[in-house]
Parts: sequence; structure tokens; C-alpha cells
Amino acid sequence: MNSTSYVLAIILAAGEGKRMYSKKPKVLHEICGKAMIEYVVDCARKAGVSETVVVVGHGASEVKAKLDNVKFAYQEQQLGTGHAVMQADNFITSGLVLVLYGDTPLLNPETIREMYKFHQEGGFHATILTAEVDNPFSYGRIIRDASDNVVAIVEEKDADSEQRKIKEINSGIYLFDGKFLKKALKELKNDNNQNEYYLTDVIKIFNDNKLKVGAYKINDIEEIMGVNNRLQLSQAASIMSNRILEKHMLNGVTIIDPSNTYIDEGVTIDRDVTILPGSIIKGSTYIEEDAVIGPYTTISDSHIGKGVEVKNSVVLESSIGEGTTIGPFAYLRPGNSIGKYAKVGDFVEMKNSNFGDYSKASHLAYIGDGDVGKGVNLGCGVIFVNYDGKKKHRTKVEDNSFVGCNVNLVAPVVVGKNSYIAAGTTVTRNVPDESLAIGRARQENIEGWVRRKGLLKEEE
Repeated sequence: MNSTSYVLAIILAAGEGKRMYSKKPKVLHEICGKAMIEYVVDCARKAGVSETVVVVGHGASEVKAKLDNVKFAYQEQQLGTGHAVMQADNFITSGLVLVLYGDTPLLNPETIREMYKFHQEGGFHATILTAEVDNPFSYGRIIRDASDNVVAIVEEKDADSEQRKIKEINSGIYLFDGKFLKKALKELKNDNNQNEYYLTDVIKIFNDNKLKVGAYKINDIEEIMGVNNRLQLSQAASIMSNRILEKHMLNGVTIIDPSNTYIDEGVTIDRDVTILPGSIIKGSTYIEEDAVIGPYTTISDSHIGKGVEVKNSVVLESSIGEGTTIGPFAYLRPGNSIGKYAKVGDFVEMKNSNFGDYSKASHLAYIGDGDVGKGVNLGCGVIFVNYDGKKKHRTKVEDNSFVGCNVNLVAPVVVGKNSYIAAGTTVTRNVPDESLAIGRARQENIEGWVRRKGLLKEEE
């Protein structure tokens, strides 16, 4: 759309969506990590609309909370598509009005731009987005005249035998000249079995007033697919997922098994990243080049550095530096910042911690509320004891320290630089730099004790 024209997008999102059988408003159901209504709002913005109004009703407060930088109109009773547009009447000016639906998340901005171009070049007062389908049953049919202008939209129940053979159908998406739409909305009637106001009747009003109505026909029927139930939600999600995966692969990402890989719409991935089967990448995750993700790994809202490997692990709201290896079977809960060329190995759990460059926790450790310096080695079975029953406390292990196996670090505590903690120690006091801390009972051997107690097992 060009910068000189004003285009108002009205997005209809007031319906309950009874066939979803859900407490959640229909338009807030997610596809690839994003609510359906968000896709539609983004589509309108990317197409270049000047302003967006969302008509809300059922679950209005929830829908409003999900969206930014849009205006709202309220439809208290859902009395048809025409009635929904009427609720946005105060926003309609002499510019253009684009009518969209909150449950059509697959529509592309380029389609809207092409529809706008068609509308302007054809000198139309209204343009309908249409498509041809093999089985048009239940859809409104597009009736054209000899000049290819639209003279009517005939619903299935009103169509005669010849009209029912028509395969071009109405998507319900329109572009109107605002001043004529505003006038036509005042003429809408609800004298039908449902006592509702239909937007299709606006097209009849335009034709009765000798206004020019066109139809822009698209090839990809998937774009205008509406989502009314969970089955259609899964179908739309599959289509969107394929689009997302194709985009990443064409941008240089290797995805070994696309049918077993799930990537949210908001994820950014650099070239030469490899995604192995069973991987789920969610939210606003950013993965830098040469990283290897998977197999069977979940990453959400995290930053994965260049050349990082994450194997069979879960990473949530964390940042991982260049060249670091994670897993297999590591669990990074939210709030971690891990440095470069570090190692967080198998069955290591970490949360709300900083972990320095070149440091290692190779296996079977819990690092909670910790600040681990550079070049630190945490042995097998190290536990950061961070909770006293009421509050969480932090543990600090400074650069180049070595913490032996089965050590408990009872927070708050600091282990100084270049220090060693002997295996089996429970640390309750700060350890000075360059020190060895030992905190365990002295070993005693009581010879002959087993025989005296009669516990010796004789060989058979």
C-alpha cells in the first residue's frame, strides 16, 4: 500500500468460538507460539495499513491484553458480520477500509498489498478477496457480469442449480471505500431467519447504487482458511509450521527431519545451524551460526551462541555463550547466563545462575542461584544448597577453583579464587583464595569387626 492513502483495518474478533469447546476466546488459541489474532494484526501492519481496530466481544479483556498499538470497538451481542463492522463506525472515514477476521491466521501481507493494487487500478468501490475451490458447498458464490465485475454474492441456500456449479467463493475479506461503506452500513437490515446483519448485504447495496465491485482471486486457498475447531487449528498449525521450516531451510538452516521439528514463528536462526530430529524451539529464541541443536531438545526464549551444541536437553530463558556444550539430559531453568566454551553435562540442573567461560559441570550437579567464575570445575554430585526454607541465597565460586565430588555448598557462601574443596565436604563458611577446604569426618578402620559381629559370608 502506498504512503499517500489511508487504510483502516477492521479485524472482527468478537465471537466465542463455541466449536473450540474452550474457556479461552477462539482468536487467542495459538499456532506456532502465537495467538491467531496476533498473526492477523501483524499481517495488516506488514501490508501497510494506517490504523487497526479490533472488534472484541467474548473475552474482550483477554483479547485486549494480548494486543499492543491497536484500537478497539466492542460488540456486546454478536449479531452478524455487518453488525460487527457497525461497531467500528466511528473509526471509518473517507479512506479505505480493509475487513479481516481474527481466525484467519494464514493470510499473507503480500496478498493484501496485491488486493489493494487491484482495487486502486480497477477503480473499484469495493473489492472482495475470492478463491476457487473444488468443493464450494456451503460457501457464498461470486456472480460476475460480462465485464468481470461482481454483481452478487449468492449463498448456498439461495443458489439455483447453475449458480451452485460456480467454484469461485467469497472469503469474507473485503476492501471498501470508506465513505460508501459508512453509508451502506446505515442501510443494512436484519430481516432474515437469524435476525443478523450480514456484510454480504453491503455488496448488494453497492450494486443497487451502481458502485463498482471487483473480486481479486487468489490461488492459495489455504490463506483464507478460517479456524473454527481444534481439528482446523491443528491443520492451520501444520501449514504454518511448514512455512516456518521452509523459510529457515531456504535461509541456510539444516533441518534433518522437518516432520519431527517444531519451530515457533518468533524464532530467529542464523545460517549453518543444524537442527536434529525431535527439537522444539519456542518463543523469541535466537540461535547463532554453526550451532547444533538436538536431538530431542526443547529451547524456549533463549540466546544460543555461535557453535553451541545442545543435546537431549531443556533450555528455558537462558543465554549460552560461543562454543559451549550442553547435555545430554541437562535442564536449564530460567535465568542462566553461561559463558564461552563451557560445559554443562548430563543430568546437570541449573537455574538463575551465572557460569563463567571455560567452566565445567560435567555431570550430576545442581547449580541454583550461583555465580561461578571462569575456569571452575564442579565435580559429580555438587549441590548448591540455596534454600533455607524461607529464602533463596546465592553461592559464589570464584575463578579457577576446583570443587570435588559430592560437595554441598550451603549458601550464602563464597569460595575464593584458585581454591580446592575436597570431595564429600559440606561448606558452610567462606573459603579464602588459594585454600583447601575439608569438612568431613575422619575415617577410622575397625579391623575384624565383621567377623566379630557374625556378618561374614562364608564362601560356598
